[in-house]
Parts: sequence; C-alpha cells; structure tokens
Amino acid sequence: MPLLDVKNLEVRFSTPDGDVKAVNGVDFSIEEGETLGIVGESGSGKSQTAIAILGLLAENGTASGEALFLGRDLLSMNSSELNEVRGDNIAMIFQDPMTSLNPYMTIEQQMVEVLHRHRGMDRKQARARAIEMLSLVRITDPERLIRQYPHEYSGGMQQRVMIAMGLLCSPALLIADEPATALDVTVEIQIKNLMRDIREKSNMAVLLISHDLGIVAGSCDRVIVMYAGLVMEYGTVEDIFYRPRHPYTLGLLRSVPRLDKAEEEQMQTIPGNPPNLLDLPEGCPFRERCEFAFDACSSLPGLTEAAPGQFKRCHLDKLP
Repeated sequence: MPLLDVKNLEVRFSTPDGDVKAVNGVDFSIEEGETLGIVGESGSGKSQTAIAILGLLAENGTASGEALFLGRDLLSMNSSELNEVRGDNIAMIFQDPMTSLNPYMTIEQQMVEVLHRHRGMDRKQARARAIEMLSLVRITDPERLIRQYPHEYSGGMQQRVMIAMGLLCSPALLIADEPATALDVTVEIQIKNLMRDIREKSNMAVLLISHDLGIVAGSCDRVIVMYAGLVMEYGTVEDIFYRPRHPYTLGLLRSVPRLDKAEEEQMQTIPGNPPNLLDLPEGCPFRERCEFAFDACSSLPGLTEAAPGQFKRCHLDKLP
C-alpha cells in the first residue's frame, strides 16, 4: 500500500467572478522512502495540491476526491484529526520562511512548542532535540542561535530552520514547497544537497514542489508535470528529462539555460500565457501554446501510458 494515495483531487475557489478551477482531477501516489517531484509554471496547481492534502486551503477553497495517508482519508478528517497528523506524520516546508516563522517567538520557543505538542517532551528534552536538528541542517553554534528571533537569521538560515522544524518529529512524509525559493545560487545548492543527505539517512518520503528543474532532476525518483490543474505527464525522472512525451514537458526543458548548447539554442520560451482558471478552454488546455497542436486537440485527452511507467495527456503518438 502506498504511503500516500491521491485520487481524483479537485480544488475550487469561490470568487465574485466565479469558481477558480485550481486542481482538476489529479491522481498520484508516493511510496515510503520515495521522492516525488511536481513541476509546472506558476498557477499550474502544484502548491494547491499539497495545501489541499493538508487541509490548509483558504476559507473560500474546497477540495474533493481522496487523499489516503496510510489508508486514512485526509480530506475527510476534521480539524482536530488533521492537527494530530500535521507536524507529526506529515510535515510541510512552506515557500517563504519569513512569513511562516512567528516573528514574536524565538526559534527555541517555536521548535520546543512543536515537540511538546506532538511528542510530549519537557522543555529540556525538547531543547536538546531542537539543537540536534539545527546541527543536522548545518546551523553553526545552534546552542546560541536557537535563542534568537527569525529576523536575526539570513534567508538561507531561516529556510534551514524551516527544514529542521519539519524534521523534528521524524515525519513519514515531508512536503517541501519551493524549499530554495528566493535564495542565492550557493545557498540553493546547499539546500538541495541537505535535502538529499537527509533523505539518504532516513526512510522519509518527500513530495517536492518546484519550478526549478535542476533541483527536481537531482533529487527525485518520479516527476509529475502539471498544467492548468491537470497532470500532463508522469514518469521516472529519467523518462521526464531524457524521454519527454508531452509538448509542455518539452517546452519546460527547452526553457532551462544550458551551458552545453550554442548561444542561439540555449533557451527557448513557451509562447503565450496559461489559460484563465475561471474559464478553462474546451479540449487540451495547452493547445493554444502548443507548436504541435492539431484538430484532435479540441477534445481533452485522457492520461494514457506512453511507455512502461510513463503516462501522458496528449493526442500525439510521439513528439516530432
């Protein structure tokens, strides 16, 4: 049985202009110890997929479908039941640590509170565990820095603190939403290596959400490519990066700068803009931007197996 099995997940947001269709029937599973990546442009539904699973949608948001975690449906749990799961069995690293950490509490107070709530540790035990985790994420002099407030940390250090807090209770599943966003390249590489090292030392599963294909390529076992709230392609990291089957996946890969290509081949952008989620077009939502679109694209293709273990949502038999 998968650790997490998501079936027909849909997310809707009610607005004065109508319903925003953020996620439109997403299916995937994560095995114990596996790292699954979700990639796509901003607004493709990556973050809302994770937020819906944890029951953290905004007040105007609703989720339907199933998200079975060890056989229990997260989407049918009440707030009290979800609070027992969140931070304990499932932890999440959010995009922006500067808005995720409480500015009025020291790092020690915030980490100790998690351990007291979920592990019943007293202050001395919890402080020792918190220092241990800060050391694991390579915060220097954690005994001193743990007494400081978030604003006294750099952006990279705050992100390390968020990772340490996510790992405090040794969760079975860690959801990392853009864990290196807004960081400089050096710190980004350090965060990527840190995530890989932690994964190798434990049997924790990771759901990695990112627009950075380099981080995904170096960290994941399987990858989901999302567009307009749909899964457009799904396969192993090798399949997605070396044998893409969907034009959108190909477009994402072409948009990555390359040092091994001639200057005129280095980077190509995907023309146009993503569709309006208030009024999704009929048929394939990518067809207006797709260089290979043809008549059949006026109907929405299903997700079919293009090769063993690799699925695509496209009418093309193969990319030209």
